[in-house]
Amino acid sequence: MKEILEGLRYYYEVGGYVMPPLVLSAVLLWYAIGYRLLAVKRGSRRSVRNLIERYQAGKWRHPKGIVQDAVLRGMAIKAQNRADLRRWLDDAFADYRPRLGRFALLSRTIVMAAPLMGLLGTVVGMIETFDSLTDMTLFSQSGGIAGGISQALVTTQLGLAIAIPGLLMIRYIDKRQQRIEMDLAQIKDILCSGTPLPQGITESTGTQA
Repeated sequence: MKEILEGLRYYYEVGGYVMPPLVLSAVLLWYAIGYRLLAVKRGSRRSVRNLIERYQAGKWRHPKGIVQDAVLRGMAIKAQNRADLRRWLDDAFADYRPRLGRFALLSRTIVMAAPLMGLLGTVVGMIETFDSLTDMTLFSQSGGIAGGISQALVTTQLGLAIAIPGLLMIRYIDKRQQRIEMDLAQIKDILCSGTPLPQGITESTGTQA
């Protein structure tokens, strides 16, 4: 473990002043990805119609994800026999969209910026290398030829190591978000089309009798 930490410290020092923003970007990116993964938790792999039918049959009452929570909200509103049901459903589901999209812009920005920061480190490292070539300094206090090459390689690799996995995860999360948004729209369509109320729900309050 000590050897690993020493190795990380070495690469951190070799990377130069570009490393702090790169490391900070990696931390922020994976925090954002972790939050979004939790936010796009669907709750069940079953179709929306099947979830509504199972809810009507009393097979579940406690939502485990955003789609199940939307079904629960939607059925409660439908039980109140509102005149403009779709408008009430739109209002009830309005807070899902910002929850699903939170940190999306931040994560995309970091994925785009990380390779550019790595490229900046590459440029700085090459400048150090060329400066050292003028007096043929292989090693110096500022890094020398070897230090410049190391900085160029380390920062480029770290920038790509942040961006590529982050891009893959963002695309995966975006696909799950799109599916959830389609599920939410389908819940509205099914409830507004006249799906019967589940047994045990009072029409006045939308709560179990």
